[in-house]
Amino acid sequence: MPAHEGHPGHRAYDAVIVGGGHNGLVAAAYLARAGRSVLVLERLERTGGAAISTRPFAGVDARLSRYSYLVSLLPKKIVRDLSLDFRVRGRTVSSYTPVERAGQATGLLVGGGERRTREAFAKLTGGEREYVAWQRFYGLTGKVAERVFPTLTEPLPTREELRRRVDDEEAWRILFEEPIGAAIEDRFSDDLVRGVVLTDALIGTFADAHDASLKQNRCFLYHVIGGGTGAWDVPVGGMGALTDALAKAARAAGAVVATGHEAVRIDTDGATAEVTYRTADGEGVAVARHVLVNASPQELAALTGGTSPEPAEGAQLKVNMLLKRLPRLRDSSVDPREAFSGTFHIAEGYEQLAIAHAQAAAGELPAAPPSEIYCHSLTDPTILGPDLVERGYQTLTLFGLHTPARLFARDNDAVREELLKSTLAQLDAHLAEPLADLLATDAEGRPCIEAKTPLDLERDLRLPGGNIFHRDLSWPHAQDGTGRWGVETEHPNVLLCGAGAVRGGGVSGVPGHNAAMAVLEQGEA
Repeated sequence: MPAHEGHPGHRAYDAVIVGGGHNGLVAAAYLARAGRSVLVLERLERTGGAAISTRPFAGVDARLSRYSYLVSLLPKKIVRDLSLDFRVRGRTVSSYTPVERAGQATGLLVGGGERRTREAFAKLTGGEREYVAWQRFYGLTGKVAERVFPTLTEPLPTREELRRRVDDEEAWRILFEEPIGAAIEDRFSDDLVRGVVLTDALIGTFADAHDASLKQNRCFLYHVIGGGTGAWDVPVGGMGALTDALAKAARAAGAVVATGHEAVRIDTDGATAEVTYRTADGEGVAVARHVLVNASPQELAALTGGTSPEPAEGAQLKVNMLLKRLPRLRDSSVDPREAFSGTFHIAEGYEQLAIAHAQAAAGELPAAPPSEIYCHSLTDPTILGPDLVERGYQTLTLFGLHTPARLFARDNDAVREELLKSTLAQLDAHLAEPLADLLATDAEGRPCIEAKTPLDLERDLRLPGGNIFHRDLSWPHAQDGTGRWGVETEHPNVLLCGAGAVRGGGVSGVPGHNAAMAVLEQGEA
């Protein structure tokens, strides 16, 4: 997108949206399609926020989802309502988890049909018990997904209303009332199987399986309800294809999208607001009936002069790679194309995860950093140029767990390199050849690999503490002060439409949709 695309033009709008990430663009498109005049102010020279595609390696035609990378929580309703030119593709394999047992390289492949998955469980665990438990457990979460996911784009239900909607006391107890670790330990015996289940509770969330706050449960819930099925799909064309489609839809409906415009202050009397913004050429002011803030709760407080919430802390390592080909595995019974097409779990046994959390909580980098990898280009080769596809090149996306921002405070660059080295060593332990030998090189001869810590995300995207959810995920029901849609603030005409809203987090568009609905309802009142 060209720098400074769009211009505020006239000063008065029905709605000014601060931030052109995916949620802000969803809100803009809905409001503009409803006939409202809309201005989007985006600080950077492009829209998309964390949901973008870029070519990170000089001279290499590989367009990668640099930050967020899979889609589950985006309701089809939003895609239909906004007539988005956007598609996703399912992954035939859910996951592969390598492990060494009795001196032999083996693992657990989940996917490829029921018979194959059943056989993989039996080979790893020596019987049927774990597979049956797996089927029952995910049958339970599947029913919860069917009932909870549709509520995300409705006014917030009360806790009791959501409980009645779930209509399963066992499911309610294990997901909403007791630490998820209790259910995992009660239902599964195998350490590796337990670990695979637990990982969904730890994505971007620094917590133990038995954390009394239940923030791990909230994370788990959002990871198993997506789309009403819990399936995580690959965005065709990369994550930027979604935000490009959203920006196109917003503009087509009449919204003005102004990049290179940084909002610096919001003044409101509850009925009318003034948004002061800064550009390379100076400052300006836009007047609006409503302001929707597609930024963190901390940024909202800074803009309005409010009290900032408790600091957030991210806890992940994001690594993007381009390989000349996929590596061979020590477990030669599994095709690398299958192993890497789903989620490839590394050092994510149940005890390994507990040890890694304890070490990080004590201020140390995990000795065996847990992470998971997948290969976008296996499912969607369109992100690579034709020459790279013909030569067999593949991408790898790695997401590391249990690496809270505090660990990088002493020296972000040095700790990043140390962590990357030890994380890749954990992967190499399951490969038949070193990953470093397979890395492609860019136009200047440098390996095609980049890593982002929480502090990098805080610097690049203003994510507070590098937290990908802006703050701990919330329960998807009303609590004191959450308002009707979960986007309301202390100012009647200022709404929070970013990931820090209730039912925010992930690439969903839900807070953007809900903020737009709140505005439209006020107009109808």
